[in-house]
Amino acid sequence: MSLSSLPGSSSSSSHPLVPYGWDADWEAEFAPHAEQGLLPGRVVRVDRGRCDVITPAGTVRADTEFVVPRDPMNVVCTGDWAAVDPEGSDPRYVRTLLPRRAAFVRSTSSKRSEGQVLASNIDHVVICVSLAVELDLGRIERFLALAMSCSRGDALLRESEPSWESGARPVVVLTKADLVPDAATLGHLVQDVETVAPGIAVLTVSSALDEGLDVLAAVLSGGTSVLLGQSGAGKSTLANALLGEDVMDVRAIRDVDGKGRHTTTTRNLLALPGGGVLIDTPGLRGVGLWDAGSGVGQVFAEIEELAADCRFHDCAHIAEPGCAVLGAVESGELPERRLDSYRKLLRENQRIAAQSDARMRAEIRKEWKRRDAEGRAAMEAKRNRWA
Repeated sequence: MSLSSLPGSSSSSSHPLVPYGWDADWEAEFAPHAEQGLLPGRVVRVDRGRCDVITPAGTVRADTEFVVPRDPMNVVCTGDWAAVDPEGSDPRYVRTLLPRRAAFVRSTSSKRSEGQVLASNIDHVVICVSLAVELDLGRIERFLALAMSCSRGDALLRESEPSWESGARPVVVLTKADLVPDAATLGHLVQDVETVAPGIAVLTVSSALDEGLDVLAAVLSGGTSVLLGQSGAGKSTLANALLGEDVMDVRAIRDVDGKGRHTTTTRNLLALPGGGVLIDTPGLRGVGLWDAGSGVGQVFAEIEELAADCRFHDCAHIAEPGCAVLGAVESGELPERRLDSYRKLLRENQRIAAQSDARMRAEIRKEWKRRDAEGRAAMEAKRNRWA
């Protein structure tokens, strides 16, 4: 029997899930599940153990009970491709997830040093920055470090290859450009952001004036994009403008500090009319690094290049003699703020990595103790039978 004749399958070019990112590679990945009569689908929303999944038969509500791993990195997430029970099943379950191509991960606010997947199978990370308030270049660098370190491949494999090099590209979008008083000021702001985002597209948009949206829509038409940023950055307004309709709720920001309330409370996946898929996310108050060493190195590539000329290979760039990085700061070649931000993100990433390693070792020891206890109990049961 051919794949195209199985439930939920068809030629990849004519498949009803093509607008949501379905392609020949996903079809090949799904083939074993099609043999079992399951339907392919993409998770468009997750809410308290249940999720909405778009399938060839339409959007279905499914339970995630069968995909409840010990590692929170592997929970069902918006953007995942899944194998779902066929029509007529009651209740319907997500039976398994297809291996992820890329995922945007941040550290949680818990003391367990765990990663939280915000969006999966993404091609563009759109970092939204409001021009209605003063630019926070350090926060932009933080977002970029995470974007450039997107976990690529199945979260279980935790591959360290930077996804920027393999397809998931960061884009910085400066929103609310209509609130900047003049073109010269806008040009200076763009230049400031470009200095901390070397080699990355920096776009300006005004949803109110419908400016810059066509360029952004063209960039996002070739895959799945996730919108990230603080509350009040204009993500929901931007999503509505790209979608051509008011799908996402929008609230006014506070005049005091330019911050907004959480308009979006869940991550939602939506097909764009001009092609591509958009994942809108709630505003992020905290953006903790997670396995972002490679991303920090790419964001601060000029510092890494300077460090190659330091006298000591393990130079910390603090007070060591012959430090090329400190020399660049003294000469004005490298802004001191940039070096301070680099040090801060490196320290944070190293701390998170150390805590994560310690947690994994503790869980392994716990598993060993559990198996040892089970083994002793089994031996004791045998002795009692022989007695």
